[in-house]
Amino acid sequence: MKRESNWEYPEPREGIAGQWDKFIGPGATAGEQLIALIPASLAALAIVVYAFVKDFNWTIFQYSIAFLLTFDMIGGVLTNATSAAKRWYHREGETRAKHLGFIAIHIFQIVLVSWLFRDFDLQYIIGVFLYLMLSAAIVTQVPLRIQRSAALLLVCGSIVLSLYIYSPTSGFEWFIPVLFIKLLVSHLTIEEPYV
Repeated sequence: MKRESNWEYPEPREGIAGQWDKFIGPGATAGEQLIALIPASLAALAIVVYAFVKDFNWTIFQYSIAFLLTFDMIGGVLTNATSAAKRWYHREGETRAKHLGFIAIHIFQIVLVSWLFRDFDLQYIIGVFLYLMLSAAIVTQVPLRIQRSAALLLVCGSIVLSLYIYSPTSGFEWFIPVLFIKLLVSHLTIEEPYV
């Protein structure tokens, strides 16, 4: 089976549709959009139901943030791995600094989890963020032929961090590994976008 890659992307549309294009990648197919939106929606609903059944005694604000974080995390893993996103986020002019900046803004999500679900554990924020940034720097520097392997190795390290360095966060036991999969494997790795 011949695989044909294509790095060409259409210009983002105008208005709100253009903002969506810049988020998911211009020219994303219906399938690429559905593979991101449906599982993300189901996962976001699942965390709310799970927290309710487990009686975590969350506030409405915590339920809302849990819903939004889960939607973003699962949607981000799947969206960033699409061909449309690979074309867009690895287009000419996207620099290492831009990629590291994109990774760095995710400190906001780490802070939210720590603040709302870990009694504002500062060591957790610092440790997870430093490991994330170090990992991202490594992934952007290694040779392309081992980039995915390096990213996956660092994700394995995030699992150790999540389970053995920090106590798991009730309802968010999955957060650290999924964050690293989203950012290191789905976003940072340069892979051929297929037609």
